Amino acid sequence: MKQLTQIGATTQEAISLALQKLGKTREQVDVEVLQEGKKGFLGFGARSAEVRVTVKEQQVRPTTETVKVVEELHTAKELTAEATVVDDVETVSSQVSEQPIEIEAVQQVVVEESAEEEENSDNPIEEAKAYLVNIAKQLDIQDLEIETTREGKYVLFQLKSEKAALLIGKRGQTLNSLQQLTQLVLNKSAKQFLMVKLDVENYRERRQVALEQLADRMADKALRSNQRVAFEPMQSYERKIIHNQLANRLDIETYSEGTEPNRYLVIEPVK
Repeated sequence: MKQLTQIGATTQEAISLALQKLGKTREQVDVEVLQEGKKGFLGFGARSAEVRVTVKEQQVRPTTETVKVVEELHTAKELTAEATVVDDVETVSSQVSEQPIEIEAVQQVVVEESAEEEENSDNPIEEAKAYLVNIAKQLDIQDLEIETTREGKYVLFQLKSEKAALLIGKRGQTLNSLQQLTQLVLNKSAKQFLMVKLDVENYRERRQVALEQLADRMADKALRSNQRVAFEPMQSYERKIIHNQLANRLDIETYSEGTEPNRYLVIEPVK
């Protein structure tokens, strides 16, 4: 294999010089550009192009005897393949009598799976619990305990874990998302629409108390400054807690502004 490395002002010039030295045309060689040329600016930063040119190996035409040998090899392979096909057909034919047993076994598995799905569909709460356990495992929570209580169309899932904070998230955002997803899973197979309330270590109750205390403090702040006070964006049920806490006060008014999910509550003194 003949090879030449050539330098030139440009890539094309380097290739042309190499072809002249090798006495070959462009179609007879392979070109590898090692470095692109660069003119630079006012003589600074200029760089030569460098290429590696390799002469392609010429393919030798097969002689008549070589062609004959190849044809004979192909013929032998075809005969071997035909024999193999015949053997396979005989083997398959001998196994046809066993096929109904396999089909029957598959049908039995399908029936068992269908029965299992039907059984799970009659227990939507258990299905929802299994979903929560699976989510917990994804969060590396292995000690999740779930207690369920149902009153009419309302189902309470009370969760307990040493890693409760992971299930709650910042200001309960993870818990709220889990609640929505659990409700979808629950109603996928429930015979009537059910409402889900998801709680972790009584977080909902503690959050309500904190929001009620915050509402009173913010209302007093609005009166002292005689200016409106805006809360950070909250879930609708949390805004409702604040509305209800301040509903009996006549010195302030509360209302919501913005659009979901950035809707927030405002307290304003009555003038």
